[in-house]
Amino acid sequence: MTDAHHKVSVVVTTYNRPDALYMVLKGLHAQTYNNFEVIVADDGSGTQTMDMTRKMQLNVRYHLNHIWQEDRGFRAAKARNKAVAASKGAYLIFLDGDCVPLPGFIQKHMCLAESGWFVRGNRVMLSESFTRWILENDVDISQFNFFHFLRHRLSGRIKRIVSFFYLPLGPARKLFSRKWKGAKTCNLGMWRKDFIHVNGFDERYTGWGHEDADLVVRLIRSGVYRKEGNFYVPALHLWHALNDRSQLSENESRLQEIIKQRTIHVEQGLSQYL
Repeated sequence: MTDAHHKVSVVVTTYNRPDALYMVLKGLHAQTYNNFEVIVADDGSGTQTMDMTRKMQLNVRYHLNHIWQEDRGFRAAKARNKAVAASKGAYLIFLDGDCVPLPGFIQKHMCLAESGWFVRGNRVMLSESFTRWILENDVDISQFNFFHFLRHRLSGRIKRIVSFFYLPLGPARKLFSRKWKGAKTCNLGMWRKDFIHVNGFDERYTGWGHEDADLVVRLIRSGVYRKEGNFYVPALHLWHALNDRSQLSENESRLQEIIKQRTIHVEQGLSQYL
């Protein structure tokens, strides 16, 4: 377990979904861990998101910063880099703007945080009807306990609840230390210095897909390895329609090139904002 007094920066990526983002920010307000800030990495949302965020700044107990960029298509890599540049924490947790954290989310991430490792968390997928019910009725799912989720699993509103079982696992969390597949920025923690060392996200990735895989490949190559957060630090993923994947094949090709090379530090990354 690492020193829990390090300040944490939670980077929440969003695009034109203020109702879901509101649920995420409210879930962060209920955290048992206190020493953190939240940076919203906004990839070009309209005024509704900005208005909601401004209202939340007055009502949450953490420092909330909103970093916006012009809407020029899916540029999550750039939005996250800008958000990290504006952050202050020694430890970074990346969270999607539709992934609601439970009250112990940050505390559990910090329990897993360790020098030389990044933490891959997991998500619990919620159904379309369950998500609609949550958003329309302003249901604070971050306060649900296991039995709430069990009831909704039995009704088919949640695909599975195995992720809610907490297991210590110990050394088993490091069994897949060099595996990059499956590590996504919807729930991912790492030390700021490690993110800076690889120069953050590669902004050549535009359109949906693989900018997170690219980051993880380079982290592992730099000697920062994967630690599993499964069965310990889940986030609740609100349903959404599939993103536009028209540029996925191009991103896949770029990722394969990175895997073949020995690249660690990308040129078009974080450093331009520092």
